[in-house]
Amino acid sequence: MVPAVATAIALLSLGMAVIVRTSATSIGIVLGLLYLLPIVSQVIGEARWQRLLEQIGPMSAGLAIQATTDLHSLPLSPWAGLGVTAAWAGAALAAGGLLLRIRDA
Repeated sequence: MVPAVATAIALLSLGMAVIVRTSATSIGIVLGLLYLLPIVSQVIGEARWQRLLEQIGPMSAGLAIQATTDLHSLPLSPWAGLGVTAAWAGAALAAGGLLLRIRDA
């Protein structure tokens, strides 16, 4: 895995842990986002929804940066995929920071 994607996923995990305050729950949520969303996208029969879930899922979008050939068949370009994964991490960190400020201040 590319270090930038691994860092974004680590930050997503940190933000989720701050949001839910329980390590087991945050691990379950992050693993669900990373692994169940691609599985659900493969189960859905309609191609438009399948492609949308592949585009917004943090794992499938983040792994697009590893592609070097046949880029036109990917749901996202490599840099856009890294951006989607970074957006998930940023949203989780922003929500975690806001909740931390509200609950613990």
